[in-house]
Amino acid sequence: MTNKQQPQPETADPDAATETLREALALAGVVLPSLAPDLGSPTLCLVNLGRVRAETAMRLAAAVRRGAAE
Repeated sequence: MTNKQQPQPETADPDAATETLREALALAGVVLPSLAPDLGSPTLCLVNLGRVRAETAMRLAAAVRRGAAE
């Protein structure tokens, strides 16, 4: 997806963003059990990443580094 195709932050749907992130993380072998739209602040369109174990945080960091290196 190019920058022109990405939704603007204020118009991004938190449900769609959550599912998109969940799918991308799954491809990297990372599961965030608490990943969900933040229902307490609907106008801000927030996604709650939740709490994770240190091992999951390390896998997430490795996946981000791999993506940044591309």
